[in-house]
Amino acid sequence: MSTSTRTPAYVTVRRVAAASLATGALVSAITLPASAADHSRHQRGQVEITAVQYDSPGRDNYSNRSLNREWVEITNTTRRSVNLDGWTLRNRDGETYTFDYFRLEGRATVRIHTGIGRDSRTDLYQDLRHYVWDNRSDTATLRNDYGRRVDTESWGYRRHGGEHRHWGEHRHGGEHQGRYHHYR
Repeated sequence: MSTSTRTPAYVTVRRVAAASLATGALVSAITLPASAADHSRHQRGQVEITAVQYDSPGRDNYSNRSLNREWVEITNTTRRSVNLDGWTLRNRDGETYTFDYFRLEGRATVRIHTGIGRDSRTDLYQDLRHYVWDNRSDTATLRNDYGRRVDTESWGYRRHGGEHRHWGEHRHGGEHQGRYHHYR
């Protein structure tokens, strides 16, 4: 006489259901970080600082031409236009340019020049008569109209820990090779 141990049907169904749930949880755990990473990468940098010409080429003589050869480039990496009204571009010392009634089209770039000029879709002017960006080290910070930091770019270093420059001081001088940083 042979005896066989049979598993009741309800136990088999429970085991299959448990295995199915475990497999689903494992698949979710594996795919969730990938989709979260994709989401953050997609959201990263809709508008960003893409280049900085912080040391205008040639002689720094405070001429309007020299001032306008110092600029920061801002790019909209999305397909949709972005209203930059109320956004700010600021240096480390607090000198701030505020965007006024400006819309940056999708996949477009605008340069913000230091000197005086006529604003267009591709070029904006701070209308200043002094240099904004320090040749040795500085930070350009772009903030939206809510004051949230959108992007920051820094260059150079401080040689003396306590050194602090004010905008009235002359930071440029003599002949310089133009320094240009391209980001991303």
